[in-house]
Amino acid sequence: MSTAAETAGGDTEPWEEVVPDAARRLLVAAVEAFAERGYHATTTRDIAGRAGMSPAALYIHYKTKEELLHRISRLGHERALSILRTAAEGEGSATERLADAVGSFVRWHAGRRTTARVVQYELDALGPEARAEIVALRRRVDAEVRGIIEDGAASGEFDVEDVRGTTLAVLSLCIDVARWFNVNGPRTPEGVGALYAGLVLRMVGARSADHPEAVTAPGSGAQK
Repeated sequence: MSTAAETAGGDTEPWEEVVPDAARRLLVAAVEAFAERGYHATTTRDIAGRAGMSPAALYIHYKTKEELLHRISRLGHERALSILRTAAEGEGSATERLADAVGSFVRWHAGRRTTARVVQYELDALGPEARAEIVALRRRVDAEVRGIIEDGAASGEFDVEDVRGTTLAVLSLCIDVARWFNVNGPRTPEGVGALYAGLVLRMVGARSADHPEAVTAPGSGAQK
């Protein structure tokens, strides 16, 4: 049995945490439907049909459509947090860690854009309790990036007057990639990750920003 599930537009998301296989199939189908039609326009029948199952079978694994969205959003945010925490806890300079964080975060939003669109843009569809949990995860995501920028400002590597505002700008820039990235376009996730890493280093006034070869993500290649 494969541990990877193919989603709309060619995204591949492991979803190893989701068992049994029927629950995973329903979750992948929900990602596809929510990304294509939006949460409110999607019915449980739509999701079950995409998964090749009956509507009654869906309720064996998920009590409501919102429970599906909540699980997708939680797993997605936990993955995003893991990506940024790994970069933040790296041994390099603040410049290197910020480039790694941005490059990795952008690559995830491009390579997993179908999932990322649902994770990032359907928050308001969640009820108060589920929404509060996801907001708390978003604050932890914010804190990882803010911590790197604070380190760079303290060490003199970055020239940043408003750390919180800059953190918000960096995250917004990265997240928006999920909205516009096209797998059939001229850019690759690696190329966009390297491009955005360089842009963000310039945004924070990094001293090495004029020498992007020092922080370019591996395998990025030139992009037009």
